[in-house]
Amino acid sequence: MSGSTRASTRIGLRLAQVLGALWASPVTVIGLAAGLLAWPMGARPALSDAALVFHHFPLGPGGAITLGNVILHTGASLDEVARTYACRAGGNDERVRIGDHERAHVYQYLALGPLFLPLYLFCGGVSARNRFERAADRYALTGRGWWPWP
Repeated sequence: MSGSTRASTRIGLRLAQVLGALWASPVTVIGLAAGLLAWPMGARPALSDAALVFHHFPLGPGGAITLGNVILHTGASLDEVARTYACRAGGNDERVRIGDHERAHVYQYLALGPLFLPLYLFCGGVSARNRFERAADRYALTGRGWWPWP
């Protein structure tokens, strides 16, 4: 691949990321508002895994949730590991880095924007049968396959 082809590819990728971030921005604003409201309660912002992350998020049962380009994380680091959804459903003992799993959701938001949440809920919400969660686990395990449909 020539230098100009690589440069064109990089420019195209950046443009797609910017357009995806704009497309996801209505949900990102919700995540940003939640993170900023939790800041006085101990949430700490950082940039990581293609998103603005609020670590030590004081609300929720634990783990992380992605809203657009914002990750709300109850722990101290996205390097923590968690069991995959298949593992929780009783299939195996696979574990993934939380940041890799949540980054897949950021990519899903970049592609689907505000359609992500209704599609995610339609596909089963937080469960092992949800294709979005299975795809995020696949991406966290292999570095490929964040898209939830074949």
